[in-house]
Amino acid sequence: MRVKFCGITRYDDAEHAARIGAWAIGINHWEGSERRCDHAVAAEIGAGLRRKLEIVGVFVDQKLEEIARAVENEHLSIVQLHGGEGLSFCHEVTRRTGCPVIKAIRVRTAADIDVARGFRVNFHLLDAYREGMPGGTGHTVDWELLRGRRSKVHLILAGGLTAENVGEAIDATRPFAVDVASGTESAPGIKDHELMTAFAAAAEEAGGPSTPRPISEPVHFTESREKDLARREAEAEERRREAEMEERRGDIAAASTPSAAEPRVET
Repeated sequence: MRVKFCGITRYDDAEHAARIGAWAIGINHWEGSERRCDHAVAAEIGAGLRRKLEIVGVFVDQKLEEIARAVENEHLSIVQLHGGEGLSFCHEVTRRTGCPVIKAIRVRTAADIDVARGFRVNFHLLDAYREGMPGGTGHTVDWELLRGRRSKVHLILAGGLTAENVGEAIDATRPFAVDVASGTESAPGIKDHELMTAFAAAAEEAGGPSTPRPISEPVHFTESREKDLARREAEAEERRREAEMEERRGDIAAASTPSAAEPRVET
């Protein structure tokens, strides 16, 4: 079972998630969140771990330019939209960034699950509803509501999950992945590594092993690698040409300087 640890704010916690086989980590960019991650830390996490697991940027009703900038600077591989964003905005995020999109829906009734069906994106994340809180409530979704869900979009189950209840949640909803934040923390944004390990083990026991490697790589990753390779090749060619020119200048200087062994001719 794929596990996403959300609310990551420290490199050490992100590294531990990768170590125990997590599918993804969530990095919160919303100013109103107590789990908001500093941009410099997010960039360090993305640069160091992007080939080991999915780096998900979590946004709440933020501008497209801000999202695109974070994707580029922090090596995000998936964008999670956790506010009132519409379908057209979701599609524009994918077009602009090349990233798959997770659309989060807060569930109170079966009608909310019907609303989610209208979002033809890569993933639906179904979370518990709590007034004034877009996520991280620590409350569970009514899993019975999800039994009748009919959608080809991958389901990520969130909301109040812990090592103690994740097995039951997986049995009830059969999700693509499970998402946990407060259930593995010692304080908001501070992960407890023992709780993380226990959660991953419980999820694996209930749903089988997780995906060992990232499932997506945005276009900008490939383009970046190609640009880096071209740049390195151009720099190597420039160094080779400079070395040849330096060698030629040395040969010319040697040819124009009389040898100490040759006698001078007096006139």
